[in-house]
Amino acid sequence: MMNTDKIANNQSGNINHIRILALTVVAATGGFLFGFDSGVINGTVHALQEAFNSDVVGTGFNIASMLLGCAVGAFFAGNMADKIGRKKTLLIAAIFFIISAWGSGIASSSTEFVIYRILGGLAVGAASIISPAYIGEIAPPHIRGRLISLQQLAIVLGLFMAFFSNYNIALGAGGAAETFWWGYKAWQWMFWIEVLPASLFFLFLFLIPESPRYLVAIGKHEKARNILAKLTEIKTANLQVESIRKTVIGERKSQLSDIINPGSGKIYTIVWVGMALAALQQFTGINVVFYYGSVLWQAAGFTEADALLTNVISGSVNVLFTFVAIALVDRVGRKPLLLIGALGQALMLGILALIFAYGSKDSAAGLELTGKTGIMALLAANAYIAFFAFTWGPVMWVMLGEMFPNKFRGAALAVAGLVQWGSNFLITISFPILLTSIGLGMSYGIYAAFGLIAFWVVKKHVTETKGRTLEQISMDHAG
Repeated sequence: MMNTDKIANNQSGNINHIRILALTVVAATGGFLFGFDSGVINGTVHALQEAFNSDVVGTGFNIASMLLGCAVGAFFAGNMADKIGRKKTLLIAAIFFIISAWGSGIASSSTEFVIYRILGGLAVGAASIISPAYIGEIAPPHIRGRLISLQQLAIVLGLFMAFFSNYNIALGAGGAAETFWWGYKAWQWMFWIEVLPASLFFLFLFLIPESPRYLVAIGKHEKARNILAKLTEIKTANLQVESIRKTVIGERKSQLSDIINPGSGKIYTIVWVGMALAALQQFTGINVVFYYGSVLWQAAGFTEADALLTNVISGSVNVLFTFVAIALVDRVGRKPLLLIGALGQALMLGILALIFAYGSKDSAAGLELTGKTGIMALLAANAYIAFFAFTWGPVMWVMLGEMFPNKFRGAALAVAGLVQWGSNFLITISFPILLTSIGLGMSYGIYAAFGLIAFWVVKKHVTETKGRTLEQISMDHAG
């Protein structure tokens, strides 16, 4: 424990902040592609339905298919990163991003399109787990939360740029289904635009080193020491290598069986906590607000043009409050932010539930809000996004990147990633069913209840990790 205490105490000085920030930006580019790939589909839905002559169910699966790839990618990426390294895993993800972006644009059928989208999902799932893990493994404790939060900032910027790109391409062509440059459809160019940032990500990855914690785990101590020496002073680098060495299994690579405590035969409690955080981030309804926002704004009585403006407003709120998270996560801590976010999201969703249950009416055109309740719904929804953006959005990824012990970090990340994307898929496909069966008010009420459950889970089971080395955190769960 003495070594890790010394490291933690010395982290605020003698740090090459510029180099660490540069490495973080490269790794976080995977988050940008994560966001772009998730958002680009929104501008192409009707054009895809026309291009592939698919029905509503087929079009829905075209959209949701990427999430299946995300779940598989997240599940296998952690274990792969422990076998071949974080850097090589991200390089493979970058290649998949490029192939998916190009292939989605040249697809001539739903089947072909789904295959390419699943490849993109594999890349998104891998990036969602490995990018924050890499950042966490090269970042000093006193700024680690802020640096990992850049991953979430990159995600929301990717979403915003996808919306911005889609809007401008559709505007230039006169619609997503219309012809754009060189005789190709606008929707094809919406996907092809991603080839550029994906290619840059692939090239920039060659400029960053492998994670020193992975190198120690495979016995390359000297190489790890040399990398750490470029990030901090040599004395601290030596202490870090020794501390890492004591908290990894050694020559044997992490396996899924490592998450099971050999003494009790049960999965470690910390793994259950990670899975709970991953699931609850989704069960509190964030992707319902983003994926099905048009339902909300149409119900609120806004025109199509105004609905586009509300998307811009919501995207701006998301980006703005992610900066708030970056400013607070290493000052306030992870646990307080998660507690605030859980209650805040539950409150705003509860307000939305009441608005749609009691402030709306059914008409020939569908659900409509009466009086000023449309504006109230808009304010509550954006307040909900704000709470998510500075708490559960980035902080969940921060926690997953640092809460698991070195000896089974890759395996635990694999399981947590599978749960996260599986929950995303369940929420995405279940919302239309809930909407038609129990209505919008009750649906938001369910998500609000999950916010209260999230508060209880964090209050009872989450341990603060602010300002501590990964090795100190590992020792807490060594048994």
